[in-house]
Amino acid sequence: MEDIQLMKGNEAIAHAAIRYGTDGYFGYPITPQSEILETLMFEKPWETTGMVVLQAESEVAAINMVYGGAGTGKRVMTSSSSPGISLKQEGISYIAGAALPCLIVNVMRGGPGLGTIQPSQADYFQTVKGGGHGDYRLITLAPASVQEMADFVELGFELAFKYSNPAMILADGIVGQLMEKVVLPPFRPRRTEAQIAAESPWAAFGRMHARRPNIITSLELDPVIMEEKNLRFQAKYRLIEDCEVRYDEYLCDDAEYLLVAFGSPARICRKAIETARRSGIRLGLLRPVTLWPFPAKALAERAGTVKGILVVELNAGQMIEDVRLAIGDKTKIAHCGRMGGIVFTPDEIVRAVNDKLL
Repeated sequence: MEDIQLMKGNEAIAHAAIRYGTDGYFGYPITPQSEILETLMFEKPWETTGMVVLQAESEVAAINMVYGGAGTGKRVMTSSSSPGISLKQEGISYIAGAALPCLIVNVMRGGPGLGTIQPSQADYFQTVKGGGHGDYRLITLAPASVQEMADFVELGFELAFKYSNPAMILADGIVGQLMEKVVLPPFRPRRTEAQIAAESPWAAFGRMHARRPNIITSLELDPVIMEEKNLRFQAKYRLIEDCEVRYDEYLCDDAEYLLVAFGSPARICRKAIETARRSGIRLGLLRPVTLWPFPAKALAERAGTVKGILVVELNAGQMIEDVRLAIGDKTKIAHCGRMGGIVFTPDEIVRAVNDKLL
């Protein structure tokens, strides 16, 4: 029988992490994602699955604990919200440079700076363009429902381990605080040390008599070797772009105009489409599920069949740059955005279509 419960998106992340067999969570409270840590502490998984849950002394400490856990081949994760993720950027770059798998959750709030505790999508650039230093990429999943918040824990870990690369669940504050029914995954046992050693032969386990020791580092002083390492990274990123693009389409086949949105704005866009179609405007929606790799090819194909595209975001215009790169001058592009934690209504989106595309 399915385990259906009513909970917030943040709570779904925590329950899914426990049920997936996550080895460790290291985090620090910050609105609007604090329920992730609070739920983990309430559930006490260290008593049932052995999962380590630790509130670190800071975001910097938390991400470096993730670095250490990931280096041993464990399924480890952290979560935070926008300014907290900013503090983690150096550690994220180190983890990417060391080619380690881990899961990072960002439930976005408004900025810049401390900004507001209200929802935002203004961390798109930070996430998909690389908030830390160096030529690295984060596999980025953008949930639009509580169910996807739960589902993307498993998917995020699977992709992270498949490509030895950190993955991020990039959710806006609405999805984190939204309460819906969710089907929770079944409990899976944590892997044994033997299974971890077999699945992650690159990991550092301490003293091992059966093999030579592994060294986990992102540092390479020889520039020739460092370039070779970076070239391997770029080849891996191209493979991810070829194999892991995910997106959803809604009423696109007969659409004259296209909305592009991720996260909670994509839900609002669906209502806007219903309103617009009642007045004779054939709108459709393309929702990127992976923000990186971005569904550029799918979007370019749709751009050739519509008269215009409206990019709907809770920011000043960030994803629209990737939309422009994807479609060039195939059709007209406009932006509809709100900032500071203000959320648009479906009617605002319809007005933007009328004002900017028609």
